[in-house]
Amino acid sequence: MSRAHQPTVRKPGDGRTIAVVGDVYRFLATGDDTDGKYALWEALLPPGGGPPPHVHSREEEGFYILEGEITVTINGERVVATAGMFANMPVGTPHSFKNESSKPAKMLISVAPAGLEKMFFEVGVPLPEGSTTALPPTKEEIEKLLAVAPKYGIEIRLPGD
Repeated sequence: MSRAHQPTVRKPGDGRTIAVVGDVYRFLATGDDTDGKYALWEALLPPGGGPPPHVHSREEEGFYILEGEITVTINGERVVATAGMFANMPVGTPHSFKNESSKPAKMLISVAPAGLEKMFFEVGVPLPEGSTTALPPTKEEIEKLLAVAPKYGIEIRLPGD
């Protein structure tokens, strides 16, 4: 039995780290590490962090809350998710997540199959490995994400759409 890729081991703080519209994503496994089967990253969300409502046309997405609380909205239903909670969104499920608390929050995000991480590498701001904070997003960063998302099968649903 041949393996196309080597085992991946990331120590705390290791992993390509980028700021995506103000949130910090540290990639634990990318499609290059998993033959495209899935990608997994740690997301640090400052108060107010998180993307607008959106829909994936290609991948399932899972959230596992590690610290703090994140308000997850799935098909219009709001759930305040706390440490230990998990949610999975099938392809085509409208959803969003936001840190509505006053403290930072941390979660794991998985997508299967992989590929969405390439969008974040395209639009994100590279950070040194081990970074835990990012500058607030600029108007340009937000506009770049909105422009690039459709190429990756993401429909962003802004208020009024």
